[in-house]
Amino acid sequence: MVSRVIPVDPFDLVIFGGTGDLAQRKILPALFRRFCAGQWAEGAQLIGAARTSYDSVSFRKVVRESLLKFAAKQCKNGPALEAFLQRIDYVALDGSSKDGWAQLADKLKPERVRAFYFSVGPNLFGPLAERIEAHDLISPLTRIVVEKPFGHDLASAQALNATLAAHFSEKQIYRIDHYLGKETVQNLMAVRFGNMLFEPLWNSQYVDHIQITVAESVGIDGREEYYERAGAMRDMMQNHLMQLLCLIAMEPPAKFDPDSVRDEKLKVIRALDPVEPHHIVRGQFEDEDTGYRQIVGNPRSTTESYVALKAHVSNWRWAGTPFYLRTGKRLVARSSVINVMFKDAPHSIFGADAGRHANVLSIRLQPNEGITLKVTIKEPGPGGMRLVDVPLDMSFAEALGPENQDPPDAYERLVMDVIRGNQTLFMRGDEVEAAWAWTDPVIAGWQARGDVPKPYDSGSTGPGDAELLMKRDGRRWQGINP
Repeated sequence: MVSRVIPVDPFDLVIFGGTGDLAQRKILPALFRRFCAGQWAEGAQLIGAARTSYDSVSFRKVVRESLLKFAAKQCKNGPALEAFLQRIDYVALDGSSKDGWAQLADKLKPERVRAFYFSVGPNLFGPLAERIEAHDLISPLTRIVVEKPFGHDLASAQALNATLAAHFSEKQIYRIDHYLGKETVQNLMAVRFGNMLFEPLWNSQYVDHIQITVAESVGIDGREEYYERAGAMRDMMQNHLMQLLCLIAMEPPAKFDPDSVRDEKLKVIRALDPVEPHHIVRGQFEDEDTGYRQIVGNPRSTTESYVALKAHVSNWRWAGTPFYLRTGKRLVARSSVINVMFKDAPHSIFGADAGRHANVLSIRLQPNEGITLKVTIKEPGPGGMRLVDVPLDMSFAEALGPENQDPPDAYERLVMDVIRGNQTLFMRGDEVEAAWAWTDPVIAGWQARGDVPKPYDSGSTGPGDAELLMKRDGRRWQGINP
């Protein structure tokens, strides 16, 4: 099965912070892979912008080194790499000063898509937006891309949205969450709304509960200062896991367009009940020499590197069905998976010896993207009726052929969607604010109580209290498997 590549319109893409880690490690390799796939139109160009006093030749050398490191497979084609580098330009400017903006304006072409990627800290979003408008760089085809964090709490998110709205319309603002660009995340909607098999069962009558796990085996190295301010709740739960929850729980949109999809996601967030204190578990990884507190240099740190909670969506579809969410650093494996746990059959005709069995739909986001449906069958062999659960497993790499064994990176899809003007996989301002409105009381609650994160060993599945969170309800977490 060969996917069809449709070239996008000619564009000028300016990456503020073009010499930074995110641009070099993720954005530029993603753009290069789309270039190799033939998706760039003739004349499209990329302009790096940063305070470093490079010229275009120097910046191209930096980009070459990054691509050789992070896009090695595509870089085996030397001519493609050289052709890509020739599409790259550079401007030295400081987002908080006037220098360099006239040179940037001279490099932009009229009457084409003009995208500005803010690959910088949120403190520069406002100054950049102000200077883009002040130098008359906004056209009807102008778009801006902003990376998370979208604020630190509701008040800062509202202030950030107001700052951006003072210069750009909502349809010009693309708040990027790379989780939404993953192939399997997009497949959540295809599985739900494209298959009659699942949608009739997608409700509290048939679903016992849903588990969403985003486990990381890495720690916080290189992000100590940010993580100590944010913690797992702000860094992961409020955005990545919230988006997965929305896609799993949302009602079918009237049509597959940006506002219809995002309207339904917003309804889910607004239907979330406040989280009870005894439905939250916070943890902090520890080791003899490289525990969380040693890494951040704060022996009294109460910032969580792990959080698990039980949430309820109060609407007709999900009333009474709990959603269990967990995420953490330094866990046993890197694994992101959604497990839809269906209820037992209302009556077993096979007797107690057959055991209890229920169907599980597992949607693997990373690694080894794919979908597994666990079904109950008879165990082979003579004798009585013994039941076992076996998986019907679809690995995308195997099911879709060898050419799909290396699926596009999330940034490939999302940056191309910016050029297309498709906001379906990007968050709207009111959606961000609603997520913070739900998150803030959770954080304020444990701060008021003086809760301290529970320690857990690096390489484990998290603190034991997370297991108790499920055990109290007569349930258990599915394993964290690589």
